[in-house]
Amino acid sequence: MKILREALYPLIAVAAAFVIGGVIIFLIGDDPFTTFRLLVENSFISRKGIFETLHYATPLIFTGLAVAIAFRCGLLNIGAEGQLYVAAFAAAWVGIKFGGPIFAIGEYEVFLPALILVPMCIAAAVIVGGFWGFIPGFLKAKFGSHEVINTIMLNFIAIGLVSYFTQYYYKIPGDPILQTAPIGDAATIPQLHTFLPFVPSDVPLNVAFLLAILMCLAMYVFLWKTKWGYELRAVGENPSAAEYGGISPKKQIIVAMTISGALAGMVAVGEVLGFRHNYYHGFSAEWGFWGIAVALLGRNHPFGVLLAAIFFGMLLRGGIFVDAFTEHVSKDLVEVLQAIIILFVASMQKFSK
Repeated sequence: MKILREALYPLIAVAAAFVIGGVIIFLIGDDPFTTFRLLVENSFISRKGIFETLHYATPLIFTGLAVAIAFRCGLLNIGAEGQLYVAAFAAAWVGIKFGGPIFAIGEYEVFLPALILVPMCIAAAVIVGGFWGFIPGFLKAKFGSHEVINTIMLNFIAIGLVSYFTQYYYKIPGDPILQTAPIGDAATIPQLHTFLPFVPSDVPLNVAFLLAILMCLAMYVFLWKTKWGYELRAVGENPSAAEYGGISPKKQIIVAMTISGALAGMVAVGEVLGFRHNYYHGFSAEWGFWGIAVALLGRNHPFGVLLAAIFFGMLLRGGIFVDAFTEHVSKDLVEVLQAIIILFVASMQKFSK
């Protein structure tokens, strides 16, 4: 019964969002059915649309998981945006620094193989993202300072830092765009069309999507099949009872925020190693904040996060066509639907107990 109820509330929130969104579309002078048809058809009907939607969903899976695991410990991570920025820069830095020749033997230059360099880049993203999550976790555990304030401030610091280093140290001279030099070829990961013939060749969906699915499974096992996950969830349910049972809330707060930052940092895998092949300032479409909506709609469950991320990926993909082929409705409709969904999901929390 509880499982059905957990699945029912997100469906009600989505249905309500579309009803209210439809009323808004009608009031501004467009046809709601035509608008929603554009939204859905261009995301799920064609083969290209399906895989484009999965491409849009990939970073949302990581940030949704990041926010969800913090929620499970009773925390709100507003800092996934900053965490994914510093992680993306770190991955690009390793790809640039070690992507060139390591040493030369006569006329021959020796490079690190992809088998070594790709894991190095991923590790850099995970470690730096995790560290950026550890900071507010430590401040919360040690001094009681609120993680929302800390993570918001760290977002500004993160974006400012990586902007500075990109501008003055790693940008190609004369390039008007704020971006680093390309990473080495051995630091890149393949796009899915290179080994899956049914994926269109012009869709940039890459191996990071498979990694995102793997992380959903890993987080499920961690949260519900291990002692550590139980302790983390126990603190989120009732910190006083957890402490009475011998669990340290302070430790779990640090662990949860560190894992949360590491998951947000994994956005760099798809964006830097699989898609752009450099750090591009402004590459995120506010995925860290979208992760909050994804986690709420997915009820903070890894598999719910996966489905919610695909849904929001549909909105992002379809919003482009709504903007292009309707007279009055812009792609801002996506943000309206997102906001309504969050309001409904949040307001129904009290019925979920």
